[in-house]
Amino acid sequence: MKDTIAAIATPPGRGGVGIVRVSGPDARAVGRRLFRSSRPGFAGLLPYRLHHGWVHDAAGERLDEVLAAFMPGPGSYTGEDVLELQGHGGPAVLRAVLAAALACGARMAEPGEFTYRAFCNGRMDLTQAEAVAELIAAPTAAGAALARTRLAGDLGRGVAGLRARLEDLRARLCVAVDFPDDEVECLAPEAFAAGVRAVREELAALVRSFERGRVWREGALCVLAGRVNAGKSSLMNALLGRERAIVTDVPGTTRDWLEEALDLDGLPVRLVDTAGLRETGDAAERAGLERGRELTHRADVVLVVVDRTLPLAEEDMALARALGPGRALAVLNKADLPGAAQEQAGPGTLGAPDAAQWFAGAGFEVAHVSARTGQGLAALCDALRARALGGGAGPATGELVPNMRQARALAAAHDALEALEADLRAALPYDLLGVALETACTHLAEITGEITPSEVLDNVFGAFCIGK
Repeated sequence: MKDTIAAIATPPGRGGVGIVRVSGPDARAVGRRLFRSSRPGFAGLLPYRLHHGWVHDAAGERLDEVLAAFMPGPGSYTGEDVLELQGHGGPAVLRAVLAAALACGARMAEPGEFTYRAFCNGRMDLTQAEAVAELIAAPTAAGAALARTRLAGDLGRGVAGLRARLEDLRARLCVAVDFPDDEVECLAPEAFAAGVRAVREELAALVRSFERGRVWREGALCVLAGRVNAGKSSLMNALLGRERAIVTDVPGTTRDWLEEALDLDGLPVRLVDTAGLRETGDAAERAGLERGRELTHRADVVLVVVDRTLPLAEEDMALARALGPGRALAVLNKADLPGAAQEQAGPGTLGAPDAAQWFAGAGFEVAHVSARTGQGLAALCDALRARALGGGAGPATGELVPNMRQARALAAAHDALEALEADLRAALPYDLLGVALETACTHLAEITGEITPSEVLDNVFGAFCIGK
C-alpha cells in the first residue's frame, strides 16, 4: 500500500482511446518525468485538469500524444494520488507508455488492486467494490441498474443500519447481564423479541430479492431439448436471428451443446442447443447427450421442441413428464406445415394434431412456432421471458439486490436470529442470548467488509481485471 502501481486501464485490443493509470505516493513524480506539455510556460500538473502534451521515455523519445490528468488523494478513485494518461488505444503504444511508467519506479498492479486500495482507504465498502466488477460485467441495462444501486452504497448502508439495530440490542443485553439487580433501563422480553423479529424479516426480504435478481445478473439458462430433427438448431438460429447452429437433415448433426447469449427485452438469457434424444452407438454423441441431460437438469426453463409433422412419441412425453410444467414449455415446431395424420401414429404414439391436447392436458403451456418462417416466435419469447422471471417483473427500480456472497451472509445472519427467537421462546437467560446476536452482527459485518477474512478479499478482488 506504500508503493506506486501502474496498469493499462482499458480493455485489450485496439481502440480509439487507451488509458494508463498510476496510483500511489509517487504518481505525481512519475507524471513529471513522463509528461511534456504542449503549452509554453507549463506550470505543472494541476489537480483535476486535463493537460495536453506528449509522453516521453527515459531516452527522451516521444511515445504518444496524450491528455494527462492528476487527481490528488484523498479525492481520487483509490484515495491516493492518481495519474491518468489518456492516449491512443493501440496495444503497442499502451505497452510502451506502461513500460515507461514502470521504469520511473512504479510496479505492475495486481488484478483489482486499484479498487482494493479504494476499499482499504475507505473510499468504498466491500459491497461497492463488488459492484464495480458487476457493473463492468453486466450483460444488460437491467443488470447494470442493479449494480449501480450497490455502487451508490445503498446496500451497504442498508446492511449497516440493520447491524446497528442489532448492536443496540446487544448493548441492552449487556446492561441487563452486567447489572441484573439494579434498576437499569433495558428491553422487556416482548420488546426484545419484536426487535429481533423485525430485523430477521428484513434479512429474509433481502435474501428473496437475491433469488429474484439472479437471472438479471447471471442470465436465465434456457435449454432446447427434444428428439433428433425436431428443429432445435433451426429454432435457436431463428431466436438469435443468425445461423449459429449447423442445420441438416442428417440425424445427430448436433453432438455437443451450443450456448449463445440472447437479450429478451433486457433479460439476459443463456440459450443452449443440445443433442437430439435418440439411441446411438456413437461415443461422442452419447457424451453430448449426457451433457445435455445435465444442462436440462440445471436449466431455469426448458423448451421441449416437438416436430408437429410427426407423431408424438413416448420420448417426447417421457421428457415432458420428467421436467414438469413448472420448468418446461412445449414448443410445437413447423407450424407452417400440415400436421401428422392420425393414421401415421404407431403403437405408443399420438397423432401430431393431438400433441397440443396432450401437453395442454398435462398442464404445459404450448407455443406453436415455425423456425423457418418466424411464425409464433414473438409469442414464444414473451412466454420464455415470463417463465424465466417466474411470472414476476423482476426487481423494482432501486431495490436492494445482493449478490451470492452477500446473500449467503444475509442468510447466515437470518438463521442466527431465527435460533435466537427460539431461545427467547424457551426463556433462556440473557447472558446466553448474546452469542447469537454477536454471530448475526459478524455475518453482516462480513458483507460490508468491516470484518472479512483475507481469503474472501482475495476471491473478490482476484476476479477483477488488472487495470481496475
